[in-house]
Amino acid sequence: MEKFKSVDELVNKLKPVDPIYCIRPKAIKKSVDFFKRNFPGEVLYAVKTNPNKFVLDQVYNNGIKNFDVASVNEIKLIKKLYPKAKLFYMHTVKAREDIGLAYKEYGIRDFALDTKEELQKILEATNNAKDLTLYVRVAISNEHAEIDLSRKFGALPSEALGLIRLSKQHANKIGISFHVGSQCMHKISFSKGINEIKSLIKKTKIIPDIINVGGGFPSIYPDLKPEPLENYMKEIKKSLKDLNLSKLPRIICEPGRAIVAESGSTIVRVNLRKKYKLYINDGTYGSLFDSGVPNFILPSRMISNGRVQSKKITSFNFYGPTCDSLDYMKGPFLLPNNIKEGDYIELGQLGAYGLTFRTNFNGFYSNHIVQLFDEPIMTMYDDSNRLSYMVA
Repeated sequence: MEKFKSVDELVNKLKPVDPIYCIRPKAIKKSVDFFKRNFPGEVLYAVKTNPNKFVLDQVYNNGIKNFDVASVNEIKLIKKLYPKAKLFYMHTVKAREDIGLAYKEYGIRDFALDTKEELQKILEATNNAKDLTLYVRVAISNEHAEIDLSRKFGALPSEALGLIRLSKQHANKIGISFHVGSQCMHKISFSKGINEIKSLIKKTKIIPDIINVGGGFPSIYPDLKPEPLENYMKEIKKSLKDLNLSKLPRIICEPGRAIVAESGSTIVRVNLRKKYKLYINDGTYGSLFDSGVPNFILPSRMISNGRVQSKKITSFNFYGPTCDSLDYMKGPFLLPNNIKEGDYIELGQLGAYGLTFRTNFNGFYSNHIVQLFDEPIMTMYDDSNRLSYMVA
């Protein structure tokens, strides 16, 4: 993998025709160190967020040895790379064959569920194994999340009561989990989730062996600036203390976006300008999905490449290279007014899902990946850069 000190050096040397995806290993180390230092329990990395081998190596080598997996292919990938890693199969809807393979071939013992039917599948696929750790996922409000997951996953609290009792009968250890939704913008969502667990403990008289507070920890974007992650951790610690248990269960979490978002960016080139529309060589069918369907505004900057940049800043929309009109990114993206065909733009916060969602649609696909050693455009892990980015 090629290495460059900065984005500017990369563009000046390569003058790329196709998009280039950049990974900053220092950014991953910084985020992993933060979670290890501040989260009151064990940290699982959500593989789906970015399963690139180099990214996984940074996560693993910096100290996260546990992984949240959602498919057999993710299981195979992690076990091949890190045979000693512990895997947690936290998808609540799994094929019987996949459950059996995970248990028998890959030694997985931790499984999530949110229905009696899924519990039955797990028991049958593992031949009623006696060494299972079963996590009942409870649906909680995702009102503060940018992407709501509660409509698809989780048992209603009224349903979870019976499911916890039933799972307890078959489990070696019982866990209760929740998920606040992706890119959760308020710490109170975590305290609400833990309070729901408190209510379930009171009603079932069952104290779980493990509490999984899920993922949803946010990253920072030009129009989405959450309060410091330290405050989320303080809220979680306070809510766990408020459970008033003589002995606290094991606590785990499964962040993805907050671990890797800042580490990734894409360098794109402008192919055409139509007034305030820029036609670029990557789009929603490539690494910029988040900027399309969920309409995340990505931090952007024009790379000078020897050109003088206008001091006048203008709002632009982007169109990707494919023939589909859905290949559109509303933005607004704030860039110098004199940007034109042939200029390069860096789009940040793409370490999460940027590589994952790429397709070969229309034949537009780039797998040119490099390492960078400069700082990301925006970061949650450095106070001096947290609030400095302009928003239209």
